[in-house]
Amino acid sequence: QVQLVESGGGLVQAGGSLRLSCAASGRTYSIYAMGWFRQAPGKEREVVVSTSWRGGSTRYADSVKGRITISRDNAKNTLFLRMNSLKPEDTGLYYCAASTAGEMAHFPNEYDYWGQGTQVTVSS
Repeated sequence: QVQLVESGGGLVQAGGSLRLSCAASGRTYSIYAMGWFRQAPGKEREVVVSTSWRGGSTRYADSVKGRITISRDNAKNTLFLRMNSLKPEDTGLYYCAASTAGEMAHFPNEYDYWGQGTQVTVSS
């Protein structure tokens, strides 16, 4: 089992920035990919960014390219998501997820473990 705990969400004005954190514990050796996903009310969960846990490829959703940066602290098994130039449409519940399927996992159905989510609200 892998446990994921997100933090760092909050309320921010449009144009502002936030940094989300995801701490992984448990059988982290089984993780091949990590990702950030978000879900707005009435909408399906969508990928924001996915990355190889061992530092290979990273894929960003077109809607966030150029505005977000993903980084990691391998010693602490922690993944970070820095979001800049936030827009009201970025509002949603942000989830961290881990995949044991492979390093190229990108879509929600490819992920096995999920955190509880952290709310991001961007006001206009």
